[in-house]
Amino acid sequence: MLKSMTGFGKATHIIRDKKVNVEIRSLNSKSLDLNTRISHEYKELEPEIRKLIADELVRGKVDFSLSVEHVGKSSPMKVNSELAKQYHEQLKELNTAIGNTTDDYLTLLLRMPEIYSTAGNELTPDDKKETMRVVTNACAEINTFRSKEGGELQQEFAARIDDIDKLLQEIPKYEAERIVTVKERIKKSLEELAGSANYDENRFEQELIYYIEKLDVAEEKMRLANHLDYFRKTMQKEGSGKKLGFITQEIGREINTLGSKSNHAEMQKCVIQMKDNLEKIKEQVLNTL
Repeated sequence: MLKSMTGFGKATHIIRDKKVNVEIRSLNSKSLDLNTRISHEYKELEPEIRKLIADELVRGKVDFSLSVEHVGKSSPMKVNSELAKQYHEQLKELNTAIGNTTDDYLTLLLRMPEIYSTAGNELTPDDKKETMRVVTNACAEINTFRSKEGGELQQEFAARIDDIDKLLQEIPKYEAERIVTVKERIKKSLEELAGSANYDENRFEQELIYYIEKLDVAEEKMRLANHLDYFRKTMQKEGSGKKLGFITQEIGREINTLGSKSNHAEMQKCVIQMKDNLEKIKEQVLNTL
């Protein structure tokens, strides 16, 4: 079963006095392009989160967000004294270097990143486990979304492959007529060139056979039919998006060769409709895993 690369998943869970919100969005991409926005106190989980997303989502341009809301009593805030001292020393050195005369370091210090900490912010093993469960749930939701959309894509692919197959079945109806048309055209050209109907019939038949062999499309029809069957079988397998892209290239080659050899108005119309169906498949294959 195919999966789309487009999807959205969301999961929320209250862990102690915090409400953990996870959102994941994905679009199509040739590989995994992961962008994360994670609340500072959960940053230590980023490597584990990235690995989980890579395993679950495989490919796509993925935006991941983990935010936290405090729902219980506010934890007491305190200044990170050691970090404040480090900032103070660096600010004094910078002040001296640029020749500034301000001594109001406290105002600057209180605006520096991570200068405040909240008591009890450290993640416990249970906190980490519960948080990863929230991420897993969000991944499960986005995969459900992807599967649903992938199923719709698969139905569209099947319908368009069937259309190409039906058009392929129309080709033999015009082949006999095409040979008669080609024969009459060559014969007429020979008569006009010679100024009369006097020409070597045996030589004419030999040349006609050679010319018709060059226009023979039996191999192209057979290969195209095989590619269509292979496409049908391949799209039943999960994770076959890239392979389907390669198969559409082969289908396109056979359709193009049919078009160059058709030499018949009705056959050309069939080829154009085949190409139209194939282009629509190619556009959507880019969005499949």
